[in-house]
Amino acid sequence: MAEPSPVAGEARDGRCHHDHQVSCTSCRLAPLCLPLALETGDLEQLESIIQRGRPLQKGEHIYQEGQAFTSVYAVRAGSVKAYRYADDGSEQVTGFYFPGEILGMDGISRNRHASSALALETSAICEIPFERLNELSTRIPSLQRHFFQLMSQEITEDQELITLLSKHSADQRVAALLLSISARNARRKLSATAFRLPMSRADIGNYLGLTVETVSRVFSRFQKLGLLSVDSKEIAIADVALLRDAASGTLST
Repeated sequence: MAEPSPVAGEARDGRCHHDHQVSCTSCRLAPLCLPLALETGDLEQLESIIQRGRPLQKGEHIYQEGQAFTSVYAVRAGSVKAYRYADDGSEQVTGFYFPGEILGMDGISRNRHASSALALETSAICEIPFERLNELSTRIPSLQRHFFQLMSQEITEDQELITLLSKHSADQRVAALLLSISARNARRKLSATAFRLPMSRADIGNYLGLTVETVSRVFSRFQKLGLLSVDSKEIAIADVALLRDAASGTLST
């Protein structure tokens, strides 16, 4: 397994300086991945169990499917793809994680990770040993509630993905993914309408149950309709309302 990445300070452009000395108290993403109710003393206790190492490079794993579960992880900078192997040996993308988001909870039930997590670009990751986190949660009720909420959110998102893949058109699936990334950017105080997609078109298609060609056609169609502009991986949403219509299936073409 690759070494866990550090908590890092971000520059104004959102890029990480990979500062190994940065703490949770100075991390601008703390409100996203930590309970707001944590007091200074509680935060210091949590800070003491977090492990930080070197940045992960693109293509390096945080953990792999079947590996013993020991920790959960918070993305500090960069982005991560979660995937697992189907019975036929093919890769199935199960999610994308961005700064301020927690991953690795799939290993809690069986003490082994049910998926693999791969850095899509140079990424900084905080590793939080689960046993120590569990012990700390019994002493800090707000921390325990927070992780219950995170697990509930992951279950909800899995259910939403199943619904998306079973009932919606290609246009709806792509639009829903773009709106999700837009909302997650907004939570990090970044632009909700102009961002870079760290994943490939193949990863998007795999995640949404579409071919690469279909994903490309949808992007082209959205450009022609004036919903957004696309320059390789750079996305600029021109009309959020129309994109929401596309996601709901009510867009007039």
